Amino acid sequence: MPDAPKTIEYKGRIIGKVGTCTLISVPTPDGKEHLEATCESKEARDHLAAILEQEAILRVTPKVVLEEPVTES
Repeated sequence: MPDAPKTIEYKGRIIGKVGTCTLISVPTPDGKEHLEATCESKEARDHLAAILEQEAILRVTPKVVLEEPVTES
């Protein structure tokens, strides 16, 4: 395809990769965001879809506390 672009212009912000899939956070007109993925192959896309069909566990890593706060008695 001679008219195909050399690069992909993403509509949103790249937020990460899973295998060979690039995850993109795309803003919607109502101010929310949704997730899109661009994968290098159908197999990579199917693998990502299988992962996303499972239960998602979202964790927040707390800030590391180097010292316990001093309490006065």
